[in-house]
Amino acid sequence: MRKNRNNEDPIPIKDILNKLTIEDLNIKGKRVFIRADFNVPLDDNLMVTDDRRIRSTLPTINYTIDEGAKVILSSHLGRPKGKVDPRFSLAPVAKRLQRLLNKEVIFAPDCIGPQVEGLVSKMKEGDVLLLENLRFHSEEERNDEGFARELAGLADFYVNDAFGTAHRVHASIVGIPKFLPSAAGFLLKKEIGYLKGMVDNPVRPFVTILGGAKVSGKIGVLENIEAKVDKVLIGGGMAFTFIKAIGYEVGDSLVENDMLETVQRIRKKLKGMGIKFYLPVDCVIAQSIEPGAETKIVPTLEIPRGWRALDIGPATAKLFSEALANAKTILWNGPMGVFEIDAFSRGTFAIARAVADAYALTIVGGGDTDLAVHRAGVSDAISFISTGGGASLQLLEGKELPGIAALTERKEGQDTI
Repeated sequence: MRKNRNNEDPIPIKDILNKLTIEDLNIKGKRVFIRADFNVPLDDNLMVTDDRRIRSTLPTINYTIDEGAKVILSSHLGRPKGKVDPRFSLAPVAKRLQRLLNKEVIFAPDCIGPQVEGLVSKMKEGDVLLLENLRFHSEEERNDEGFARELAGLADFYVNDAFGTAHRVHASIVGIPKFLPSAAGFLLKKEIGYLKGMVDNPVRPFVTILGGAKVSGKIGVLENIEAKVDKVLIGGGMAFTFIKAIGYEVGDSLVENDMLETVQRIRKKLKGMGIKFYLPVDCVIAQSIEPGAETKIVPTLEIPRGWRALDIGPATAKLFSEALANAKTILWNGPMGVFEIDAFSRGTFAIARAVADAYALTIVGGGDTDLAVHRAGVSDAISFISTGGGASLQLLEGKELPGIAALTERKEGQDTI
């Protein structure tokens, strides 16, 4: 199975969704409003500490520059709650973007208003303008139509390349497309191609690994893929709701008691369909989630009261790795434990290495899982790492994302517009 991290579409978006893409737009000399996801971490000196989200949008930005468009970039950063807050300015992003593009990036002091309109009017073909944080205006998160109309007035075309916010009903996501021809950028195309195209029609055997804290956030994924998956591996805190539902003691491990009947029903249904279902057989336990806490490795059926499971154990890591050995498609969403703390990181990192080593198409979704594969040092060996947390989960649940639904429908026989 070829493993690549380039810009090829795994399955063309037109075969999945009937929406325009950036390549359908005749953008030479036109003003193109690109909604990006530049919600990146900053340190105390307001320097970008991780620019992966910026880099992920470079193919769309560079294409637009090369086609001779006037590029207007927009994004949110953090949660300024509708007020101007220097801690959430996109100025540091403009500096990093300028370095990555190796060309000037004009930074606007706001995202709407006469000053911004003046900067846009002076733009030449190939120029790049980054607007200030959209969320400095409360109208953004309220999906205010007047605000969306003002943003749309800056451009001739709208391109959504912000998959991480495609599940939000915000003005820059669903409002602007009401006023402009709207298309998917290359990152959005790729996300849809992998998370919808490849998961809906996987090369089999198809193995899904689900982890993270709560089972309630992943039930929709299980129900959506149950007819396509061959094996399901459950780790992380969510595993202990399943284990308690079977009737075993789990100590002080995280359990969603209101989900016990649901997970028991789903587990029995999957097993009845002939799907191999794996739960941890051992785990790393402690009495607190502190870096220096005493830890033990015990079978999952022997967790004492007062102790909680915080990682899968070595026997489970080996069991799960063997279950992945013959896979041809692997979907992983959610870590196996509290991997941010060294004592509880080994299980997650072992699975990261097993996924990376598999001769399969490998898809990683969710912010925590993304961070885990990077910390494990295997990110370059993963076929595709999604940039969206909540958005990727919604797509995997089979739900329609508002940001994708808002894009312009492709008409039969349509070439470019």
